[in-house]
Amino acid sequence: MRIISGKYKGRRINAPKNLPVRPTTDMSKEALFNVLNNHFNFSELRVLDLFAGTGNISYEFASRGSESISSVDEDFGCVKFIKQTAAEFDFPIAAIKSDVFKFIERSNSSYDIVFADPPYGLDQTVFEKLVLLIFEKELLNEDGMVIIEHSKHTKLNHLEHFSFEKSYGGSIFTFFEFESDEEDEDQ
Repeated sequence: MRIISGKYKGRRINAPKNLPVRPTTDMSKEALFNVLNNHFNFSELRVLDLFAGTGNISYEFASRGSESISSVDEDFGCVKFIKQTAAEFDFPIAAIKSDVFKFIERSNSSYDIVFADPPYGLDQTVFEKLVLLIFEKELLNEDGMVIIEHSKHTKLNHLEHFSFEKSYGGSIFTFFEFESDEEDEDQ
């Protein structure tokens, strides 16, 4: 995997082969960050990366100047690799070994971006529960965005706070936001 943009643009990061992951492709990651560029100033963001895997998305946020990134994964090898890579690049990433749902239940922090890339093979109800729990536990700041990466077989556009979705190859990013007062007034 490589870092697409920012301070470490073009740098390759080689994850161990034995990690149980499916990293977001460079093409999908570039498209995702093109969308985010239009919404956010990266240096001001508090980011939560759930099912972080290799830390691919966290590194991209860090390279672009985000100063507060929490990467959560339950696999010890993934968390160890994220910690090592964050130390090597001096990235402001806190790698946390935890079940994602337990982390959300216990968390008392809020974030500008919550990105989640659960295993594609999980049942649709798990994806739905994830989105509902993030909003229920108030993990998202008012002007923030939740992004769920999933396969085309999972449909999330019926859930509350759905904003839009983008498809890239076999991956779909579904975006969720709080409705703004401006949009409500226009309708």
